[in-house]
Amino acid sequence: MIHATLHQLQVFETTARLGSFTKAAEELDITQPTVSSQVKQLTKTIGLPLFEQIGKQLYLTQAGRELLTTCQDVFSQLDNFEMKIADLKGTKEGKLSLSVITTATYFIPRILGSFCLLYPDIDISLQVTNHKQIQERMLNNQDDLYILSQPPCEIDLKSQPFIDNPLVVIARKDHPLVENQQIPLEMLEAYPFIMRELGSGTRKAVQNLFNEHNINVRVRLELGSNEAIKQAILGGLGISVLSKHTLTFASNEDLAILDVENFPIPRHWYISHLAGKQLSVIAQTFLDFLIDRTQLMEL
Repeated sequence: MIHATLHQLQVFETTARLGSFTKAAEELDITQPTVSSQVKQLTKTIGLPLFEQIGKQLYLTQAGRELLTTCQDVFSQLDNFEMKIADLKGTKEGKLSLSVITTATYFIPRILGSFCLLYPDIDISLQVTNHKQIQERMLNNQDDLYILSQPPCEIDLKSQPFIDNPLVVIARKDHPLVENQQIPLEMLEAYPFIMRELGSGTRKAVQNLFNEHNINVRVRLELGSNEAIKQAILGGLGISVLSKHTLTFASNEDLAILDVENFPIPRHWYISHLAGKQLSVIAQTFLDFLIDRTQLMEL
């Protein structure tokens, strides 16, 4: 490996990550023959094949998988080294990779805006996704930090709560239950219900509460978007349970929170990272900023 160059490792890592010589060439802005040549030289240096091609699909060999893990560690350490040097110079510059679930978009952009004003030389990659996909990103160690409402227990994470995330029952303002107080939970069975998709944290929390009290609501729709659910409510298709954070904008003035027993369901937002991951200077800076910022602001 002493004869392998950083450029060869970069070409290999990009090819392995994208699963394509052509896509790697496009991302690195070099020709496909150059990609093939660099991978071929690296393969010769290591003495074992790194890829095998079956049809048009490119697969990593065992040696390739081991090298990919090593490359990711090396590049991560180099990125962190650059950030530490910038920190020693009294500046904060580098990259932050952040993944959040969709509901977090109701408050995270404001926090990121303040963070970027304070640290203008930090580049941020923000991925907005669902719980299932964020778990896949965790397993592949694709990001520095993750913001979600329910950290998966099957992945070894370090998680820290930072703000409340209450779940409330939402209806259109002209719904017959709007003026009622302390609505019995079983009364929800009389009205059509709109649920989040299976696998969502909100869906699990609501279903656990309903199961605990033997409540069976009539599910008319299952939707994978908070905004789609709100539009369905406004269209008269039913009531639903969403995070209170989804009602933070003036455009939601035609929606109301129902006063239902056992609601709101208390939950929290968490910021997580892989337990064995050494956070970069930039990632630690953002984590500290997020905790400090959310202790002061009302979301």
